Amino acid sequence: MLENREGQSVPNVTFHTRQGDAWVDVTTEQLFKNKTVVVFALPGAFTPTCSSTHLPRYNELAGVLKENGVDDIVCISVNDTFVMNAWLADQEADNITVIPDGNGEFSEGMGMLVDKDELGFGKRSWRYSMLVKDGVIEKMFIEPNVPGDPFEVSDADTMLEYINADAKKPSAISIITKPGCPFCAKAKQLLIDKGLAYEEIILGTDATSVSLKAISGRSTVPQVFIEGKHIGGSDELEAHFA
Repeated sequence: MLENREGQSVPNVTFHTRQGDAWVDVTTEQLFKNKTVVVFALPGAFTPTCSSTHLPRYNELAGVLKENGVDDIVCISVNDTFVMNAWLADQEADNITVIPDGNGEFSEGMGMLVDKDELGFGKRSWRYSMLVKDGVIEKMFIEPNVPGDPFEVSDADTMLEYINADAKKPSAISIITKPGCPFCAKAKQLLIDKGLAYEEIILGTDATSVSLKAISGRSTVPQVFIEGKHIGGSDELEAHFA
């Protein structure tokens, strides 16, 4: 039975992490004392939903979560520290702290350690999220106890809605650029000056001119897209903000 533990303290656990070439023990006291922390726990690093949606969206909303009083965003999974660090690097999720619950002690203390033998995973964490203030759980969002891997309530948007239903979420902005392009530099600076985060697609690294033409209908860079709308180049972006 998956138990809601709102009002209780988080389990007292020491996590064995690898930072650079050194082993560093991190305690739950270090993670939570005198802090407001959002935690999301998931079945495993590199698994589909965790990689495509769960972690990326928390990374995307990290700025607005922190604007609304959150000090840290922590992802916990029953994986070893090498796997968690490799996954974090692969995800480029600089706003997230990954914690390896390699022995499942924290997950078990939360009542969230479950058997996933049918997948060959062994014991893993159930998917959930929680808001923790000074080590005490204020709110938990636990996925329904149904077969499979439900993902309905532990997402970043649900957490932000709980913390502040009126919070303004960041716009989804993408910009296609190429190295050494002064107009690309101008467009990126315009976005920076507006305090807008963006994802950069670099020609020659992330895509080719074929994708540029297919997506934008143009052969020049930069090409800027905001919330699904094609804005255009740097001059058009400047006019958009005028």
